[in-house]
Amino acid sequence: MASRKKPALKLDKIFCCPFCNHAGSVDCEIDRKEWFAVVKCFVCQESYSTKAHALTEPIDVYSEWIDECEKANQGVDVRRRRDSYA
Repeated sequence: MASRKKPALKLDKIFCCPFCNHAGSVDCEIDRKEWFAVVKCFVCQESYSTKAHALTEPIDVYSEWIDECEKANQGVDVRRRRDSYA
């Protein structure tokens, strides 16, 4: 007797903002008529938009946003402030 198949896992549709780090504050909207996708944080109002196609899912748009953020920050020297209390 064969065992039952496990149901496929659902992909996330709400994400963590890379700018303000609020969990569950980024939502993705995909307009299939205009082939346009937008991810937006409702806390800090940061957003990213890109072209969409028939197979585009919210996780794809969010991942592209994260990749663009990393590309923009590449080569930037981040210096942390020293605490005067230490």
